[in-house]
Amino acid sequence: MSAYEHEVKALIGEAGVPVPRGVVVPLSPAVTSGSDTGSDGGFAAAAGLAEPLVLKAFGPGLLHKSEAGAVRLDLRFDGLGPAAAEMAARLRPAGFLVEEQAEPGVELIVGLVRDPAFGPVLLVGLGGVWTEALRDTALRLCPITEQDARRMLASLRGAELLRGWRGGPPVDVDAVVKLLMTVGGPGGLWERLELGEFELNPVIAGPSGVIAVDARYVPATPAQSLAGDAMPNTPGTAPESPARDAMLNASGTTPGNPPDFPGPATRSPADVPVTDFLPLFEPGAVGVVGASMSRPNFGNMFLGFYRAAGVPLVAVHPTAAEVSGVPAVPSLAAAEVDYALVAVPADRCAEVVRQAGGVPFVQVMSGGFGEAGRPDLESELVAAAREAGTRLLGPNCMGVYCPRGRQTFVGGGLGPAGTVALISQSGGLAGEVIKVGERRGLAFSRVATVGNAADVTPAELLRWLARDPETRAVGLYLEDPRNGSELYAALRDAPVPVVLLVGGRSGQGRRAAASHTGGLVSDLRIWEAVAEQSGVALVTSQDDLIGVLAYFQAHGTRTVHGDEVLVVGPSGGASVLAADAFDRAGVRLAPLPGDRLDALRGLGVVATGNPLEVPVGPMGRAGLVAEVIDALGVPYADVVAHVNVQAFFTYASAHGDPGEPLYAYTRALAAAQADRPGTRISLVTRNGDCAPPGVEDEVGRIAAAAGIPVYRTMEAAAVAVAAGGCHGVA
Repeated sequence: MSAYEHEVKALIGEAGVPVPRGVVVPLSPAVTSGSDTGSDGGFAAAAGLAEPLVLKAFGPGLLHKSEAGAVRLDLRFDGLGPAAAEMAARLRPAGFLVEEQAEPGVELIVGLVRDPAFGPVLLVGLGGVWTEALRDTALRLCPITEQDARRMLASLRGAELLRGWRGGPPVDVDAVVKLLMTVGGPGGLWERLELGEFELNPVIAGPSGVIAVDARYVPATPAQSLAGDAMPNTPGTAPESPARDAMLNASGTTPGNPPDFPGPATRSPADVPVTDFLPLFEPGAVGVVGASMSRPNFGNMFLGFYRAAGVPLVAVHPTAAEVSGVPAVPSLAAAEVDYALVAVPADRCAEVVRQAGGVPFVQVMSGGFGEAGRPDLESELVAAAREAGTRLLGPNCMGVYCPRGRQTFVGGGLGPAGTVALISQSGGLAGEVIKVGERRGLAFSRVATVGNAADVTPAELLRWLARDPETRAVGLYLEDPRNGSELYAALRDAPVPVVLLVGGRSGQGRRAAASHTGGLVSDLRIWEAVAEQSGVALVTSQDDLIGVLAYFQAHGTRTVHGDEVLVVGPSGGASVLAADAFDRAGVRLAPLPGDRLDALRGLGVVATGNPLEVPVGPMGRAGLVAEVIDALGVPYADVVAHVNVQAFFTYASAHGDPGEPLYAYTRALAAAQADRPGTRISLVTRNGDCAPPGVEDEVGRIAAAAGIPVYRTMEAAAVAVAAGGCHGVA
């Protein structure tokens, strides 16, 4: 049950939030008769309040007072009695709150809600009648910083209202920031409230400050007892509510989150247990449980993968001496391995894992646990792993991939060892990212699939990988953060660039995620807040995940100066669409320097803006882009060069090798990158479908050798460049 408004205002008033002066009037026969405004009546306490006045009824069921007709504005003192009598006859309230009416201003909403994964989240936006109509709000995880607060306000579509609109006075933004810090900053109300929900709406902001004219609070659990004196700034004795005890507990001086949910600020990285995951990725030997002597299954498939990889290998089988040519032992207790893969029915997994004493890591591929409505089996599995003293990966996941350690769960052999890591709750998607990524030039350091993440979590792996000397960038695919506070802390503290893809953000996606990994998925806007506050790149597709990782791999060691971006290539229409793509990605394309236009004309380039249209094609100079960069004389952080591949093969029939003009252009771009280590060059091969077989592969090879990522669309390049700018690294 929610607390009454006057109780909430007493709490926030003690915390330093400005509220209107007011009094509480309990229900009485005199009030219901409309005559209770005399010197002895309950409304007498309101005589000292400045008119105009606001009258609000409160009581059970009156959470949304405006809709219920439980609010009257612009009243004089002698109008309180009749207005209260009318409300009492219609609403049967517990009492009334009389307050001084605030001056008009910009109406805001400030609220808190507990996200099931990430904990308390602060919201601010346009409030009052605009709250639901415009839905113009910004979110951040608690605790926020002052910079977070200012960015939240600046991100609102209605931010101009705060700066003064159509001759109106500007709002005291510092006062709004102070309010946000009081609610959502370190030591703020978010640490003391048993959320539930908490909302100040509207907060009226004006030139002289802010005032919270309405407030509501819904505790997470009912109060256990009723207690308390009359609330400060609220003369009179108010009827008690079931939420009062929780309110008074919340106003204590010792902040702290409810014991069942440690928030991001309450658990430091030093408190998180540290596991050395090196034997997981580079095991001295591997054991496979579940391969069959009679019916080939997943266990047999993995035996084949590991034999091809050349890692020392043992099968676990109760009776056989060998399986598929691999020596066998009867149980994991007899297997001297660093890593065991278990592929047996779900109801047998705990028994197998219980025998894994001495095995550092056990991965359970099998499904049929929490994601299938059997959390009991999942709990039993975790208990078995703890009993054995092993760490559990999964269940419901495919495994680990590490070319350096001969670890694999995909067929077709191991790719080159590299510097890009991936953590994925989906084994199938991880396999696709590995194979498609390697096809596009990615080289992986470590890949781990975690499935239900019943024991080893994405946050644990991220902390280790972010400090792994072989890893320079990390990608994540998640459906459920599995302890969002630890994940948020790991993302925030990661010293390497991170890109995040989240599944299950739509209603249909959430239902699919629940059946896939049993995940409770946070709203997309929560993930956007996580990305904004932690500095990671958030993408919306598997292709963009691969594209951003390619950008990080190519440009991760470059030190750039400034943040300007140049887009250069042929076709006016393509340039216009490129401008749109970069704008959608949040990348600003600065105007060209006006004093350099003559130099461009000397190269045969008539400049109209950025994106800059240049005659790149089979008949043009291969090195023109480098000449343009030099002519502009700007230390660009990023240069995105795009070509129309189709044009190279429509007009290049005179060449012996039809691909040579495009290869020459790519080699010239590679030379430009080598000469400009402080600029990140990317290549977009538009209309690559028109190239003969093998041409795109050769272009990719030339570009990759020079540290240039290649994209097939301007949209993909824009997302990657935006991710690089987000980090200031890549």
